[in-house]
Amino acid sequence: MSESEDGRPVGSGGSGVRAGGTSDPVRPGTTTDEQDAIIAALIPVIDGIAATLGAFCEVVIHDFRRPEHSIVALAGSVTGRGTGGSMSEIGMQLLARGDQARDELNYLTRTQDGKMVKSSTMVLRDSSGTVFGALCVNLDITAVTQAHALIGEIAGVGTSPAAVPTTTFGDDIGAVLDAIVDERQLRQNKPWAQLGRGERLQLFRDLDRRGVFAVRGAVQQVAARLGISRASAYNYLSAARSTADDDVELPDGTP
Repeated sequence: MSESEDGRPVGSGGSGVRAGGTSDPVRPGTTTDEQDAIIAALIPVIDGIAATLGAFCEVVIHDFRRPEHSIVALAGSVTGRGTGGSMSEIGMQLLARGDQARDELNYLTRTQDGKMVKSSTMVLRDSSGTVFGALCVNLDITAVTQAHALIGEIAGVGTSPAAVPTTTFGDDIGAVLDAIVDERQLRQNKPWAQLGRGERLQLFRDLDRRGVFAVRGAVQQVAARLGISRASAYNYLSAARSTADDDVELPDGTP
């Protein structure tokens, strides 16, 4: 889903999050009531999970109907976020997949302050199969990882740990978006001005696949981060969505 020129997310009718990353207006009536009831029922559950797993556990409920402030309940503290905070890039990827989203279990990531985190994200569906949120469990395994490395070194069987991606967690969705854009640009090893047309389109495709443009105001923020106009950003996004190759003619003057 992209936005209109006034910065509002644009999507089709219906409730919840649809395939292709569209976050649609919530349909009044039983669907909304059912989704709200599921979230309400899970709130005491996350307190129990966090209490059982201890101080190194954080359990989060995300409501995808409000992606800019998706955290509606949280127990424990690992990522430093609070109620009303934003989803991470991982949540945006699920948002982009819509009803095709699947559970992501036992994956590793690293916070910006260096914590090693083992996480599982379970999507929430209503009775119609619509994905509207997620339940996430985050475990800080930094100390366990360090102890494992120490024991392995003492035993003479130590191995180099695999690289773990760094994920930006925060209450400000703008900071999350900036981090995603910066990371994608670093992969290309060139500033925007030096990217060819195909590389620019690929950057926008990549951001779109990760659900970035499902967030309100994302086109304008991405444009500001790249140093281009909002109109140019809309042109690149439209062109990236309309073709899978680089043979796209953009309007004259598009930087």
